[in-house]
Amino acid sequence: MLLHKPYGVLSQFTPEPQSRWGCLAEWVPIPNIYAAGRLDADSEGLLLLTDNGRLQQRLTDPRFGHWRQYWVQVEGCATDRQLDQLQRGVMIQGRLTRPATARLLAENETQTIGDRQPPIRERRSIPTCWICLELREGRNRQVRRMTAAVGLPTLRLIRHSIDLMDGDKHLSLEGLDPGKWREVTRTEDHRLQRLLSRPATNR
Repeated sequence: MLLHKPYGVLSQFTPEPQSRWGCLAEWVPIPNIYAAGRLDADSEGLLLLTDNGRLQQRLTDPRFGHWRQYWVQVEGCATDRQLDQLQRGVMIQGRLTRPATARLLAENETQTIGDRQPPIRERRSIPTCWICLELREGRNRQVRRMTAAVGLPTLRLIRHSIDLMDGDKHLSLEGLDPGKWREVTRTEDHRLQRLLSRPATNR
């Protein structure tokens, strides 16, 4: 099933002792399913939940290199040079990130984004903008580290979609409000099953 994970929720069904964050069990009352991949508690967006261990492993194994699309609100107005840096790769934690795609979100796209609860911090003297960033790797807090490396601190981070296979349709947040979930369609389930027979990509 697909969940639009809200801000402030861990990508797990068991709460952390003495944590200020909530957990998935507060939003999805279904036993014996797990998150295939993670989003930090302070991030939002698409999370695939499954009881299929092979599928969970396939979606999180870096050898398979699934594209993930993030909508990122950053502090400042992104320039062409900064977007080019994000695409070519930046150095984080001593390693260069893999080539990515980066562009400014169009106005009609940003109009579909609802307010976050609680709202982000804003400074009147500093403008913000939204970037669409697509990655094929998932290092620890990578999007936030990448935008910071080019001088654009992340204020809000939403995973919008996950591509299952090159040239195939993706799973996305469309039609899902924060905190809502749905079962995958028959077509989506068929694509997920085909994914299990796909060979690993060369890295």
